[in-house]
Amino acid sequence: MTPARRTPTSTYRVQLQPDFPFAAAAGIVPYVAALGVSHLHLSPVLEAVPGSDHGYDVTDHGRVRAELGGEEGLRRLAATAHDHGLGIVLDIVPNHMAVPSDAGLNAPLWEVLRDGPAAERADWFDIDWDAGSGRLLLPVLGGPLGEELAALTVTDGELRYGDRRFPLRPGTGHLPLPELLDAQHYRLAWWRLGRTELNYRRFFTISELIGVRVEDPGVFEATHALIFRLMAEGLIDGLRVDHPDGLADPGGYLRRLHQRTGGAWIVAEKILGADEQLPASWPIAGTTGYDALRHIDAVFTDPEGCAELTEHYRVFTGAPPDRGGEWAATVRRAAYRMIGRELAAERDALTRLAVRICAAVPELRLRDHAAWALRMALSELLVRLPVYRPYVTGDAPPSPVDEAMLVTAADGARTAFAVPAEAAAVDTVRELALGRFGEGADRTAFRVRFAQVSSALRAKSVEDTAGYRYAPLLSAAEVGGDPGRPALPPAAFHTFCARVQRDWPLTGTVLSTHDTKRSGDVRATVAALSEHPGGWARMIARLTAETARAGVRAPDPHLAWTTWQTAFGLGFPDRERLLATLLKTVREAGLHTSWTEQDAAYEAAVERFVLAGPCGAPHYTLAEFARELAPQIRANVLGAALLHLTMPGVPDVYRGSERHYLALVDPDNRRLPQLPIAQLAALDRAPATGYDLATEKLRLTASALRLRRDHPDWFGPAGTYEPLAAEGPAADHCLAFVRSGRVVTAVTRLSRRLARTGGWDGTRLPLPPGSWRDLLGGGTATGPAPLSRLFATSPVALLIREEPPAG
Repeated sequence: MTPARRTPTSTYRVQLQPDFPFAAAAGIVPYVAALGVSHLHLSPVLEAVPGSDHGYDVTDHGRVRAELGGEEGLRRLAATAHDHGLGIVLDIVPNHMAVPSDAGLNAPLWEVLRDGPAAERADWFDIDWDAGSGRLLLPVLGGPLGEELAALTVTDGELRYGDRRFPLRPGTGHLPLPELLDAQHYRLAWWRLGRTELNYRRFFTISELIGVRVEDPGVFEATHALIFRLMAEGLIDGLRVDHPDGLADPGGYLRRLHQRTGGAWIVAEKILGADEQLPASWPIAGTTGYDALRHIDAVFTDPEGCAELTEHYRVFTGAPPDRGGEWAATVRRAAYRMIGRELAAERDALTRLAVRICAAVPELRLRDHAAWALRMALSELLVRLPVYRPYVTGDAPPSPVDEAMLVTAADGARTAFAVPAEAAAVDTVRELALGRFGEGADRTAFRVRFAQVSSALRAKSVEDTAGYRYAPLLSAAEVGGDPGRPALPPAAFHTFCARVQRDWPLTGTVLSTHDTKRSGDVRATVAALSEHPGGWARMIARLTAETARAGVRAPDPHLAWTTWQTAFGLGFPDRERLLATLLKTVREAGLHTSWTEQDAAYEAAVERFVLAGPCGAPHYTLAEFARELAPQIRANVLGAALLHLTMPGVPDVYRGSERHYLALVDPDNRRLPQLPIAQLAALDRAPATGYDLATEKLRLTASALRLRRDHPDWFGPAGTYEPLAAEGPAADHCLAFVRSGRVVTAVTRLSRRLARTGGWDGTRLPLPPGSWRDLLGGGTATGPAPLSRLFATSPVALLIREEPPAG
């Protein structure tokens, strides 16, 4: 019998790595339990590339990672967690596996490299053998083959290249090296050929991660057998599914997963567009929470101030509209660049499919589409999709949403053609993407691959390119965010929460993750600039001038703006962390340098500016400015945390973010923070006043998590969510709601504008009947509570209704 599983009330995310294995995680279990969460949330635990600090590069689905302590280590961690009342939620990676330097670490891939299409597990991977003339391209060489030939050797019956090793096709080991290379089922090639000639599906643009065909029932069972066994034995309660949009049929996969786990709590890392809804047919609890993050951040962003800040940014940087000046234009240009360069192999594979289909399908045979027209139609359609992908399947008509989206995209795509008759290729591609011509090997492959390429294009062009190019307010450039519409009113937040409570009450919610470009508290800090746009414009001009007077000029004004906002968000001049983040920023942006075409002179100039500017004397000027905004930063940090922990859904607390947590893009956010174990114990022993922000947030986090743990019915599917509107001149600066008639959350928003317009005078919060006690401040309130009193010592309040004395 499968042990009973518990549904999480909250989770605590732990990033496992060789320096923090299962034993170390077991060591913090008592602290995590005391914090108030119900479940420990583990990063991937299956065997991965040696030394990996994240575990998403899986090499063996049949073993728990030895570097973390193996299956026995995981069992001991689970036992410790269970002893302290905690369950386990596990992150799984169905979309891809690693292509490791030592190919032997990935046994299915080793077989495919050795035996080719006839390999027993050749159906594990998405490989277009025809495109490679029957060979799998491996873009692993540091230069063209002719220049690297001397570095290739045959040793112990294997092909070696530095620390890389590959199997040999049986019967070819005796051949001279050139003939031996030609005789293999794979082709070793210069790494630069990957962008145009790759013939296997990969994760985004990362050739070191090969796509796995979990849509095949046998592959699904083989890659999940260990997970299912651990769940059946009661070690694991729930799952987080990484990147479902890379799969052939995300909905079908999630349905099989739901069935095989007996209806376990499952959340999927689905990044929703601004107005996109999670497919209602997916039998899961919801998303991992980036949609919640977007709504929380947006209510702490001043719309008027952000508009002014954006104008200051445009004047300061002089950024052209499509190179960082306007969001939509920047996204479009980034998408064109990505589909034409980094994803050219994927685009060309789709083109080959379309050409074959047009030659074979009777309805299409007479349309005379040139290959270039089909390629152009594909590009023009893909760059216009406003969300990650459509969800068209072979067993049902397209949804009205997908159909409308592709029709709209096609209307725009046709305008790119000079000759209207040639634009008919757009309609053909659209109908193929919608599955209008039925199923069949090539037609099914096109429909599936179109959606998969769409998701990769959206992620790489929006999150990983445009998000670094368009930089007026960096807090808005986050996974799942909408930099073109960074602010939302309280009404939009309430609408979102009401829908979540009604449709997805157990969905995940987050503020910080291993993938966020900036932690929740860094974003809350940067968002304060939207309340002081003129001050920031003057400050950045002063800071850049001070750095120039010290002898170092910014390589370009866009870099200066981004550098100073990043430094402001981090708050202290950590040269190693700032430099690593800014180098990644300029490479991802791809305006002056990139990962594949690095400009050493430009990157050296970036380093000089970072060291002389935010890590030099001008830092003190920036620190003075930050102290001026400290009250607004405090209100944003505490307000965002309280909304996250009490809104509908299951909050995930990223390790270390239970207190003031300042982290930048990975790998910075995967560093191992010091946990406030002693501070939490001290707070429990002797509550006091006068906290610093870190301690204040820790107390807030523990209070909210323990309340959720002790009263799950108030926050779960049976609970309710009701907006609570303040009354008076400053009503818009208070965001409040009631959970199940028992808990009131109230936070201050846009506090700088509030202070300038008279504060809370004359503004009250009409509390529901009863006496209410503030778990954070200790005071009590009834009826229409004056907000000047409710927020007298803190910008937030967490109220619970006190029960009248018995009798």
